[in-house]
Amino acid sequence: MRRTDRLFELIQIFRDGRLKLGRDLAGHLGVSLRTIYRDIETLVASGIPIEGERGVGYLLREPIFLPPLNLSHIEMEALQFGMELAKRSSDSELNAAANSLLEKVHAVLPANQQGADRIWPMSVYSDNIAVDVEHLPILRNAIAGHHKLKIDYRSLADTVSGRVIRPLQVEFWGQVWTCTAWCEARQDFRVFRVDRIRQIKQLEAVFSDEAGKRLEDYLGLVDVKCLP
Repeated sequence: MRRTDRLFELIQIFRDGRLKLGRDLAGHLGVSLRTIYRDIETLVASGIPIEGERGVGYLLREPIFLPPLNLSHIEMEALQFGMELAKRSSDSELNAAANSLLEKVHAVLPANQQGADRIWPMSVYSDNIAVDVEHLPILRNAIAGHHKLKIDYRSLADTVSGRVIRPLQVEFWGQVWTCTAWCEARQDFRVFRVDRIRQIKQLEAVFSDEAGKRLEDYLGLVDVKCLP
């Protein structure tokens, strides 16, 4: 988690007005106690009214009022629908992030758009989006960090091959997930079905945005080879 994201998360945690122990905050955010102390000092220095001391605990002295988030009704519906899709995923990180994002958005909505019991006109009840996402977390992390991946891939013809790929994007097609990547072995773009990946390992090697091997280059192609 980036430090800016962690600082914002700390503010969200403190907003309930309860006393927070440093060790509990450290455990929740997955960082050291020393890091939590430094973050709290940063928030206090920036004007956030947090009081307390090490070993005793910290609390927010007064409420923090954030400016209202101006979203149109249809924009809010689109956001809610997208988060509902993410919450249906079996990817636990995406699920948690969707819930967290909705809480943050609802916290800064105007009063007439708030309400935990609000009924939205669209809901998601299908489990289809959870199909074949076993490798989705490592794929997402590798795309974000530009890490190369080593995969063992089984085609529909039952041919198994080992590949080193540069993952560029994951896509959901209603029934299956795919990963668009640059294949080091073929020196070309390939689209891999995620459910056909047998083994996957993130490598230490990272890749840069090299012309001709980027997602925008792939999207500009007319004829792309897709592995079945």
